[in-house]
Amino acid sequence: MAMGVTAIPKYERFFRAVAEVDVDKDDLKRFSGFVFERTADLLIRGQANAKANLRDTIEYWDLPITKGLQERIHEFEHLDRDIGLQPFLAELVAHPQLDVTLTEETEARLPSVAGGLSVALGRSFKVIDPKLANPSSEHWERAFTLFELLL
Repeated sequence: MAMGVTAIPKYERFFRAVAEVDVDKDDLKRFSGFVFERTADLLIRGQANAKANLRDTIEYWDLPITKGLQERIHEFEHLDRDIGLQPFLAELVAHPQLDVTLTEETEARLPSVAGGLSVALGRSFKVIDPKLANPSSEHWERAFTLFELLL
């Protein structure tokens, strides 16, 4: 899950655009772990949905995409036209060991799902502290706790 040097300015620009916060290399390491873990959670739940419907493939609609996350995905897709972060997110999404496979559509849409999670993460910093400019370890931990409660 190493992040290329060329990706760092894109992530910095993304977090400034989404939440008006500045991130550093340590933050980006935390962020890559967040994307990996949360997409793994969604895929595990998607696997359960696929199996419950007697399928051996995870369709996109098997993922537990809430209304709020769907809106963040759309925001990400709009914002990403200028930033170009999606290819880098594709490298960060989880591919846990599953008993089922992903459809091509599901695989193709995972970077946008990761982008939607990223928008939500960035915005959560401002919910935690509206005046925040540089997230500390404590801010990241609080944001992660919020997502662990919901996903």
